[in-house]
Amino acid sequence: MEFNDYQQKSRKTAIYPDLGNNHIYPTLGLMGEAGEIAEKVKKIMRDDGGLISEEKKELLSKELGDVLWYLTQLATEFNLSLDEIANQNIEKLYSRMERNQLHGSGDNR
Repeated sequence: MEFNDYQQKSRKTAIYPDLGNNHIYPTLGLMGEAGEIAEKVKKIMRDDGGLISEEKKELLSKELGDVLWYLTQLATEFNLSLDEIANQNIEKLYSRMERNQLHGSGDNR
């Protein structure tokens, strides 16, 4: 599935206050879902010695899908294309790689 196809299809499932003019709701949802992933990974480290079972992998996949959904709604609220976001990010990363700047910090390296 292409990113923009997912963006259009997932928008049909978006139901939240002031849809189309509310970047706060999907931002909070994105942070909540990312926190759920962090909790699952923490428990894998604590309880399973860092070994990821197929069952845990499936749970992580579902949570990552929720992250993708909220990320997509946030991009849509800002009228941004996921395809464009992905392309810009790859261009940035490849530029850093070519300049040996993958390590380090700062947005404009």
